[in-house]
Amino acid sequence: MLFLSVISLQNGFAQNNQLWKGYFSYNEIRDVTQSGNRFYAAGENALFSKSLTTNELKTTNTIDGLPSQQISAVYHSTASQKTLIGYENGLMIVINEIDGKILNVIDIINKQIPPNIKKINHFNEYEGIVYVSCDFGIVQYNLTTLQFGDTYFIGNSIAEIIVPQTTIFNGYIYAATLTEGLRRAEITNPNLIDAKEWTQVNSGSFSGIESFNGNLFAATTSGQITRSTNGTTFTNFGPLLSPTSVDIRSTENHLIITSPTTVFAYNNQFTLQKRIDASQIPDIAAEFTCATIVGSKLFIGTKQNGVITTALDGIGDFEFISPNGPYRNDIFSIDASSSNLWVAYANLPENGDPNPLQYLGIGKYSTTTGWKYIPPSKLNGIPNLTRITVNPANENQVYVNANGGGLLKLENDELVMVYDHANTGNNGLESLSPPNTDVRIEQSAFDKSGNLWMTNGLVKNALKVFKSSGTWQSFKLDNVLNDYFDTRFRRLVIDKNGTKWISTRSDGLLAFNEAHNNGVAKTITQNDGQGNLPTTSVEVTAIDNRNQLWIGTRAGLRVLSSVDRFLSDNNLETYPIIIEEGNIGEELMNDQWITDIVVDGSNNKWVGTLNAGVFLFSPNGQETLQHFTSTNSPLPTNAISDIDINNTTGEVFFATASGLVSYKGNSIKASGDLSEVKVYPNPVRPEFAGTVKITGLTDRANVKITDIEGNLVYEVISEGGTIEWDTRAFGKYRVASGVYMIFIAGEDGIETKVKKVMIIR
Repeated sequence: MLFLSVISLQNGFAQNNQLWKGYFSYNEIRDVTQSGNRFYAAGENALFSKSLTTNELKTTNTIDGLPSQQISAVYHSTASQKTLIGYENGLMIVINEIDGKILNVIDIINKQIPPNIKKINHFNEYEGIVYVSCDFGIVQYNLTTLQFGDTYFIGNSIAEIIVPQTTIFNGYIYAATLTEGLRRAEITNPNLIDAKEWTQVNSGSFSGIESFNGNLFAATTSGQITRSTNGTTFTNFGPLLSPTSVDIRSTENHLIITSPTTVFAYNNQFTLQKRIDASQIPDIAAEFTCATIVGSKLFIGTKQNGVITTALDGIGDFEFISPNGPYRNDIFSIDASSSNLWVAYANLPENGDPNPLQYLGIGKYSTTTGWKYIPPSKLNGIPNLTRITVNPANENQVYVNANGGGLLKLENDELVMVYDHANTGNNGLESLSPPNTDVRIEQSAFDKSGNLWMTNGLVKNALKVFKSSGTWQSFKLDNVLNDYFDTRFRRLVIDKNGTKWISTRSDGLLAFNEAHNNGVAKTITQNDGQGNLPTTSVEVTAIDNRNQLWIGTRAGLRVLSSVDRFLSDNNLETYPIIIEEGNIGEELMNDQWITDIVVDGSNNKWVGTLNAGVFLFSPNGQETLQHFTSTNSPLPTNAISDIDINNTTGEVFFATASGLVSYKGNSIKASGDLSEVKVYPNPVRPEFAGTVKITGLTDRANVKITDIEGNLVYEVISEGGTIEWDTRAFGKYRVASGVYMIFIAGEDGIETKVKKVMIIR
């Protein structure tokens, strides 16, 4: 049966987009392939290759146009100079190596079969046709026309059966199946769409099939490799594998068989030339997923450690060649400072239960040294490390929340202290089940005095502070909680007055200031007169540059007009933002599950959601400046875990379960003075199509731009440290070529600065 191919170019956002960066993990290798002197490896949702001639390492990910779905197979065709990537959902990507174009092929996705059986397992090229093995059968794909051909449903009792792999041998196409043994048909048979034309040559369950040097090799799911010279009679080959093989393939001169613990490389005489056991690789507990040979080197894909390569002959060292990246793509939380980005990988379930324990360590990124992974072994083996808080007064000092293991203190990337119930005194941290160390530190934040506040989950005295003096103090919150033993705390932020705003899973928003009214906590909940939240499930709060409190819940957005109201009002009523859509008032972010809110230097709000991507709103929320999704941007998924901003560079980071990306924002934090004001680009050349940025401003600075004769062409009050000018006179017409004066005055009018910019039309 023939069906037309639906091929589309990946959205233009992906091509050379300099505003985005990708920070993907290449540690979980799904498949490998090779071409001449180049090796290719597919990670979870990204691809990399390495030239053995020049050692050039090239990555391809969502920034370049790849989708974010989970990769299941990869193949490079030397003859057509195309790389094919198969996905678990049936999507197929074709990369043309000549011009770099990426084709998005959705025919299998559109096929009228159950969605859970569309996974692509293997590519097998023969005379310009690729036979694509899937969980429902086999599909032809023509590398010349870039169109699909026939689909083969080859099962007897059930037509749609899982085919892990195919190969061509002695004029037959052989298919390994999980339920109906080895099946074959003549490759020239014009009626292969008829399952009756496929005969069973061996019963059982098979995970792989490969032809090599006049022999046919099949891998059973019980661990035995079998061999045939005539295609019908099989004998055992090599040892019985336990665990069983996960990959079998051949190159020009070798047959390679991979199990999770061992790689076997056989030469043309079927003699074992190289055996690598996972135990041979020092310092890691490697689990193999696949392997291939390029030239004189063996390349091994692993489950958690990327690609390892070693010499095919003799005893050689092991080299890790994967691109520098985070330990894993699934990132739960991030914390950005001016120099570094810290990431935490542990992601607890919705109910906050720390079991099963997650031993995932933490990561750190620096523009100078790249990514660094700090494993659990360097952190006292403590699991469930969920959030990291950088000391704003000392970027080399960070605190790590362990949900079940206390509070970790690191200095210069080294663990120096673990705080728990046993060493913080009677007024310090509390264990859920003493004497066991089950100290659940959930959220933490520094106040302006350098004190570190944190929530200690499931205890009465749930709010703790580690003072800059080195002492501890506890505060009760059980009087404002429905059940402290059932409360899960979300984000914690501290305002200029020292009020702690604490989001909770089911108790609304808590506000506490120990210096006000004898430390009585207040709550903002759901009903009118009690806070007007859309739900009591509050995920996050953010304080903007005008001291408004933006509240993100699982059912929408609310705003408290001023954090100062905590000090004066008993009723902390919030309000929705109403926008007009077609002369009809609508509530901004109505019914959206909001996962994070971050305020940038221009007082714009970056809002992350559970399933709708990222929004950038104007300071008052009335204008949507950006809306990024996995469809129109390199976001790997619409489910956003965390957002943070490097206030020095303006880079906005988006953490997701499918990878980390960043967007080069234009708004940076306001400066303390005007000594570092910069204007760029300067000069503005005819081919430049962007805006002129003026950075290093103080908040509320007055910026006036005039021509050389003093005629005013633009004026604005800064919101944060950056403004942009579109080189138009008050947005009406483009100004002419010439030198333009930029007059800057601080909010008080005392400090001033003058700059120039040249515009060339």
